[in-house]
Amino acid sequence: MENEIPQTKKQRIELIDALRGLAVILMVLHHFLFDLVEFLGAPEWLFSNPVFNVLHYVFAGVFIGLSGVSSNFSRSNLKRGLQTLAAALLISGVTYLMKTPIVFGVLHLLAFCMLFYGVTHKFWEKLPKAVMPVFCVLGAVISAYCVANIKVESSHLWLFGWTAPDFVSYDYFPLFPWIFIFLFGTWLGAFIKAGKFPDWFYKTKVPVLPAVGRHALIIYLAHQPVLYGVTMLIKLCLAP
Repeated sequence: MENEIPQTKKQRIELIDALRGLAVILMVLHHFLFDLVEFLGAPEWLFSNPVFNVLHYVFAGVFIGLSGVSSNFSRSNLKRGLQTLAAALLISGVTYLMKTPIVFGVLHLLAFCMLFYGVTHKFWEKLPKAVMPVFCVLGAVISAYCVANIKVESSHLWLFGWTAPDFVSYDYFPLFPWIFIFLFGTWLGAFIKAGKFPDWFYKTKVPVLPAVGRHALIIYLAHQPVLYGVTMLIKLCLAP
């Protein structure tokens, strides 16, 4: 017997929100470490080290995948995508003025993926269930390999992962391989929506984290100005 899937805002699947909330918190922590290095002169290894360099992409992948999952529950992915695009463009404008430009960060990627899926979802939904995960895994692996190993210095292919030497984006998530992570999430989300997961998945209650996950976009927009202010306050306090 399939599980009943929550339909109202009060009955959201808390575990999904909790995972998103955890990814957001770790992102905020990572950005705070960047601010300490960039604006306070903290040691470079505090932000860039083998452990954080890997975890950064792991939790970003979780965040992007969960966005794909949520596409199954959205009333309009086109509207959702346009809202996210507006937020992404706002971030581009602010970071340009701060001389730490973000050309195509995670919000730009998610906006593109939401709009793309909003237009093409009927095609993906018609594919046999076993085809989609294979396509996504192969697409992610092959595209990541190509971007890493095929050297193309181009000022026109940055959307896909190939950049010119003068390309600068302080947050950069190109379509390859990340769009395949998003699409994998849409495939997974269909099973979640259909009640195919274990009963505990839908009933697990988690403190605090779901509330963070439900306000992920607001936190993403607000956290960097707050962190910058905190960093400047610390700098002021440490000044001789």
